[in-house]
Formats: sequence, C-alpha cells, structure tokens
Amino acid sequence: MNAGATRTALVTGGGRGIGAAIVVALATAGFDVAIVSVERDSEAAGVIAKARALGRKVVYCEHDISLIDGYPALLERIRTELGEVDCLVNNAGVTSQQRGDMLDLTPESFDRTVRINLRGTYFLTQAVARDMVERAAPPGPGYRSIINITSANAEIVGPDRADYCITKAALSMMSKLYAVRLAACGIHVFELRPGIIRTDMTEPAAGKYDAYIAQGGVPLQRWGTPEDVAATVATLAEGRLRFATGEVVNVGGGLHLHRV
Repeated sequence: MNAGATRTALVTGGGRGIGAAIVVALATAGFDVAIVSVERDSEAAGVIAKARALGRKVVYCEHDISLIDGYPALLERIRTELGEVDCLVNNAGVTSQQRGDMLDLTPESFDRTVRINLRGTYFLTQAVARDMVERAAPPGPGYRSIINITSANAEIVGPDRADYCITKAALSMMSKLYAVRLAACGIHVFELRPGIIRTDMTEPAAGKYDAYIAQGGVPLQRWGTPEDVAATVATLAEGRLRFATGEVVNVGGGLHLHRV
C-alpha cells in the first residue's frame, strides 16, 4: 500500500488462541482485519472489541476453510467491506483427532487433518494469491505478504500425532513454492514455526511440556505465548524484512536448535 493508506489482513482461525493475538497485533500495526473462523465463540467477541478499540475495521466471517467452494463469496465480502487483502495469515488448523500410536491412525483422522490444515490452506492461498497477482502491475500496490503458521513439528517428529506433523511439513514446502512463484510480483511469503505455545490445543499435554521445559528442552526456559507469535507476524506483515522471502522463522525459544 502507499504510505498512509489502509491495509487489510485476512487471518484464518483468528477468533481464539494464537489467531486472536495475531488479529490484535495486526490491528495495532494499522491493519483492518478480516477474521475467518469456523465458529464464533466468547473469545471472538473480545478480540473484535480490542481491534475496534484500536480504531480498525473488523469483519468476522464464519467459514470452514475446508469448504473451498465458498472462497469466492468469502473474498468478495472481504473486498467489499474492507478492500483488497494485503496480508494473508494462514493460522487455522487442527491437531490430530486421534493422538497415539501412528500404527493405529485411522483414515478418518488423517483425512480430516489434511482437509483442514493442508488442502484448505493451499486453495485459500491460491485464491488470495491470484487476486494479489492481478494487482501486481507497476506501479501497483505496496508491500504484500502471505504468512503461513506451521509448527516446530514441520521438522521435529511427534509420532503420536503423525497426521498433524505430515500436514505441517507439507505446508513448509508449500511456503517455498509460493515464495518462488510470487516473488516476481513483489509478494513476500514466510513460514512461521511456533514451538511450545500455551493455548487450548497444548493444554492436554501441559504436564509433559512443563517437564520438558524444566529439563532444558527449550533454551529460553519458558512456554511461548500467543503474543510471542503475534509480534513476529506483525513484524513480517509490516514489511520490516523487505529483502527476504521464503524464510522460515522459528518462534520457539530455541526449541529447534539441535544439541549434542
């Protein structure tokens, strides 16, 4: 966008947890925000209020990202109410429906995880990227970005949630592919890998992670917070890394560092 112009971000899974923190961080950075979430819960009302209190416009769209046939209407609503999307944050995702021995993983659990985490994310990115490319002719708009929230499990093995790990590793390659395809259009693509972040998703394994952190598994010796992830997203979305694309940004307190 040009200096002083309003920017629009689309955040999937923005109604709660990490997504909610991302919405507030982007609103603080001056973005109007479209939140796409499968359902509206009590936390969503709070995040909408916070973003609007910052003087930003917010549109809440109840939509399951696995339903790709609904993308044209979804994007048209966002375009009409907020304008063209300048930043897409692919945050929505699910963990394994069936945690446990990967030899017992069912096709139903696998297909659900792939349908939401990978298939839905890929085709939403495709739809938004097509719109961005159409606007890419000189002098064109300013900084645009696509930020894919994957996981430390894009690389670190979690055999009790095999389908989740597989989808996150696939999203990592997707990020590289889109970075190469869109670079000439001035569209920057990043992969952001959260580590152990305190959310509803990690709560069932809190005891396990508490012990792991206490034993030195995380060099910075603490849980991450949704705000840690959100601050990094805002940095990327604001264009502070203007000569970078296709990068992997780890937000895990050093969890990814190999030690011997």
